[in-house]
Amino acid sequence: MHRLGRRGAFLVTLGAAWIGYGYGTVSDPRYGTAQGLSDVTKYVPLEALGWGWVVCGALGVIAALGGTRWQPFGFAAISTPAGLWGTAYTVTWASGGYPAAWASAAAWCGFALSIVWVSGLQECPHGKGVSQWT
Repeated sequence: MHRLGRRGAFLVTLGAAWIGYGYGTVSDPRYGTAQGLSDVTKYVPLEALGWGWVVCGALGVIAALGGTRWQPFGFAAISTPAGLWGTAYTVTWASGGYPAAWASAAAWCGFALSIVWVSGLQECPHGKGVSQWT
């Protein structure tokens, strides 16, 4: 088995988190989530959105395990739901639909942008820039 590297480890970690978050959204949606996404859930049920998180998280994990050739697909998969969530909360907040949505908008937009930035980082060559303790 090949070594995941830092980018792969990031994909596995966040992919697993997305699977958990999506399952939580499906099994026990939170009030703030339902309110903050009310403009979106007029068209797409919250349960379907939750399963989207699960699928995108699984794609991120699978891409990480597939090696560096597949990682760009994994980063696209894990950035998509965070970006969509951030956009939806922003629209809801801006339209006055749920005033507290601004905090979730900031967090999810920041998360999505962070994923995009990490996707552009290069893997450190073995032994260079890596602590002797890793």
